[in-house]
Amino acid sequence: MFAVVALAAYLVDLTTKQLALTHLQEADGSRPRVDLVGDLLGLQLAFNPGAAFSLGEDFTVVISCVAIVATVAVLAVSVRLRSPLWAVALGILLAGITGNLTDRLFRDPGPFHGHVVDMVELPNFPIFNVADMCINIAAVLIVVQAFRGVRVDGSRVEEQEQAAERDA
Repeated sequence: MFAVVALAAYLVDLTTKQLALTHLQEADGSRPRVDLVGDLLGLQLAFNPGAAFSLGEDFTVVISCVAIVATVAVLAVSVRLRSPLWAVALGILLAGITGNLTDRLFRDPGPFHGHVVDMVELPNFPIFNVADMCINIAAVLIVVQAFRGVRVDGSRVEEQEQAAERDA
């Protein structure tokens, strides 16, 4: 399930970015906003050299390296997955990380300096993309699992505590 979720979300991210590049930029280079739900939701092509909310614009190389480490960490944890909700959470987390990392590695101005393609615009909020949504949804799911006491391997915190007490 982890791999299917990760691949599907990653492909949705790449596809929406390509559609944004194809359809949200005029021949003269201008990038007008396309309203979807009045002023509440729109599409506006933007290129973000930084991390979330355009933070760290001067640290694209560092952000890229952190994303590579995070990708390896998620893949390492994924071998222990036994919980379906953890599989979904880590799958969409991996998709979000690698979606934006792909932009940083392969888009202009060059490797490790590439700008992330953003396109979803809400009022009074930075423009974002599907990868950003994946990362935020994954964060919520991870917090939910932590509060429920469900570990990546599907066991519950209280089960392990009870087993430790029996063994003591």
